[in-house]
Amino acid sequence: MDHRRGAGKVRGVLCFNCNSVIGKLTDGPSVIRRAAAHVEGNSWKPTPVAPGVYQLPS
Repeated sequence: MDHRRGAGKVRGVLCFNCNSVIGKLTDGPSVIRRAAAHVEGNSWKPTPVAPGVYQLPS
């Protein structure tokens, strides 16, 4: 059972591996999108904000 952390609400039924991955990615949609982009081979680059300071894409 996939559930939302803290809320205790069930979102659906997943296989063990899929449920584990979602949990390890902290249920964060932006983290999951970046992971998917990496797997799909889409490179993403940080944006320079100031000298030596970068912002990661969300």
